[in-house]
Amino acid sequence: MIPWVHLDTTTVPDGGGELKLMRRGEEYSIMAGAIELMNSRLSGSEEALATLVCDRLTDRPKAHVLVGGYGMGFTLRAALGRVGPAAKVTVGELVPAVVDWARGPMAHLSAGSLEDPRLAIVIGDVGALIRGGSGTYDAILLDVDNGPEGLSRKANNRLYDRDGLGAAKKALRPGGILAVWSSTPNDAFTERLSRAGFAVEEVRVRANGGKRGARHTIWLATKPTA
Repeated sequence: MIPWVHLDTTTVPDGGGELKLMRRGEEYSIMAGAIELMNSRLSGSEEALATLVCDRLTDRPKAHVLVGGYGMGFTLRAALGRVGPAAKVTVGELVPAVVDWARGPMAHLSAGSLEDPRLAIVIGDVGALIRGGSGTYDAILLDVDNGPEGLSRKANNRLYDRDGLGAAKKALRPGGILAVWSSTPNDAFTERLSRAGFAVEEVRVRANGGKRGARHTIWLATKPTA
């Protein structure tokens, strides 16, 4: 058995604790305490977060997609692979070290996406980007926790509460989509999205992108066109 090697530790701003970057052979893991937030071998649902949304934006050649949380870059890569040459993808990443890891030990996972001219990376709270937008985005993709609650930091709860969903709805253009990734289902969140005025679709996808293994949940919440 190949042992895990601890590569780096960083602190999440605003009292969010620590994140650790681990490597075992060619496998990478980002941990929050004893909880694995992401693993380089399980990219299927992170990619689906982007493809499920971007495939619904084909009539928007200049779509602007906001990605909350860089993670290991799988959602970003999938988004850039689906949107057109005139589109824009903005990534809001709270933890600077996560981007450093992406450019350093995990650079091969980015497959050149970090040099894509359609990309803008903003170091800061994606919630601030959402609250600062009004009809700005065609899609908002959130994968900053293990689900619709503040795991990596409690302040993230405000992304998923009534006010946070209201801010996301305001930041979206008509017909725009808010997509939220979760490791597990959450009926209360589905209901909360509906009460916020979204048309809600809940999709279960395989974590590894195959036909077997754990399933993750993705909510696709569409803002009305009028």
